[in-house]
Amino acid sequence: MRDFWDQIILSNPLRKYLFVVIAILVGLIFKRFLSKYIAGLLYRVASTVGSGIDKDAFVKLLLRPLETFLLVFITVVSLEKLHFPNEFQFEIYEVTSKSIIQAIAKIILICVFIWLLMRTIDFIGLLLKQRIHATGDMKDHQLVVFFRDFLKAILLIIGILMVLGLGFGFEVSKLWTSLGIAGAALALSAKESIENLIASFIIFFDKPFTAGDVLKVQNITGTVEKIGLRSTRIRTDQKTYVTVPNKQMVDSIVDNQTLRTQRKAEIRLQIGLSASPDVLQQFIQEIEKILNKEVIEDSSVFLNDIAVNAFFINVDFFTAPIAQTEFNQLKQDVNLEILKLMNQYGLQLAGATMDVNIINSAKS
Repeated sequence: MRDFWDQIILSNPLRKYLFVVIAILVGLIFKRFLSKYIAGLLYRVASTVGSGIDKDAFVKLLLRPLETFLLVFITVVSLEKLHFPNEFQFEIYEVTSKSIIQAIAKIILICVFIWLLMRTIDFIGLLLKQRIHATGDMKDHQLVVFFRDFLKAILLIIGILMVLGLGFGFEVSKLWTSLGIAGAALALSAKESIENLIASFIIFFDKPFTAGDVLKVQNITGTVEKIGLRSTRIRTDQKTYVTVPNKQMVDSIVDNQTLRTQRKAEIRLQIGLSASPDVLQQFIQEIEKILNKEVIEDSSVFLNDIAVNAFFINVDFFTAPIAQTEFNQLKQDVNLEILKLMNQYGLQLAGATMDVNIINSAKS
C-alpha cells in the first residue's frame, strides 16, 4: 500500500496529490463557516465602535470575498507544495511555463485580496453612514462617499502596481523612474484632472456647499446631487443633469441659496402723475397693512423717486427661507391685493392713461 502512494505521476508522488486534494476539500467545506466566523468577529469589533449596524447586511458584505480569498489562498498554498511537472515545462519567448503559472496564481490572489479590501472599505463607509444617521448630521454623508471612492481609487492603483511587480516581475522602482522621464508630459496632460481633484478636497474641507444644497453658479441653478473626485453633479430647476468641474466650482462665485436666512421679494410700482400726494400716502399706508402678515418678517414701502413721467414706489418684504412654491404663492397674493387697492384708489400705472387716450383717438 505504501508503494502505491509512493508512485510518481507528473514528478510528484500520489501522497502529495492526496494531501493537496484533502486540503482543498477542507477549504471548500469549511470556507463558509470560517468566513462567517471571521465576519462575526469583525462585526463584534464594529459594533463596539458604532451601533445600529445590520449584522446580516454586514456579513453578506464580507462573506463572499472572504470565502473566495480563503479558497484561493488555500489552493495556491497547497499547489505550491507540488513540484512543477517536467512534462509541462516549455518556454514562450524565453518565459517558462512554470513562471507563467506562478504569475497567474499571484495575480488571482492579489485581485481577490484587493476585492476583499475594497469590501472592507465599503464596510467602513457603512459604519460611518450609520453613525451619521444616528447623530442626524447628514452634511458629512457626501464626505463619506467621497473618501470611500478616493480610497478605492488608491487601492486600485496599489493593486495594479502589485500585479506588475509580483505578477509580471516588473521592478516598481524602475517603473517610477521611467515614469519620471515622461513626468512633465504626463503632468501637463493630467493638469486639469489634478486641479479638479485638489478642488474636490477644498470643497469637502471648506464646505461652501454639500449634497442637497440649492446653488446658483455660472447661470445654473439647481440642487447638488453628488460631489465626485472630478466634478459636481447638479439637478437644475429644469430637471436637467449638469456636470460642473470642481475647479470651476471653487473658482466661480457660488450662491448657496440653502444657507440664506430670508427670502426677499421686490415690487416696483410706477404710478401715473395724475395721483395726488394724499392719495399716494394713503395708498402706501394700505400696502403696509397688506404686508402685515405672520409669514412676512420684515417689509418696507416708500416713495422712492419722482420722475417726469411717474411716481416710483418700492415695495420690499422678507420671509423666512420657506419653500419656493409657498413663496411664489405669497408674492401672487400680495400682487393681487395691491392691484385691487389700485383699482380702489383709481390709480393707474405710468403710461397706461396715455395708451388709453391714443386708442380712443384712433377709434374716433
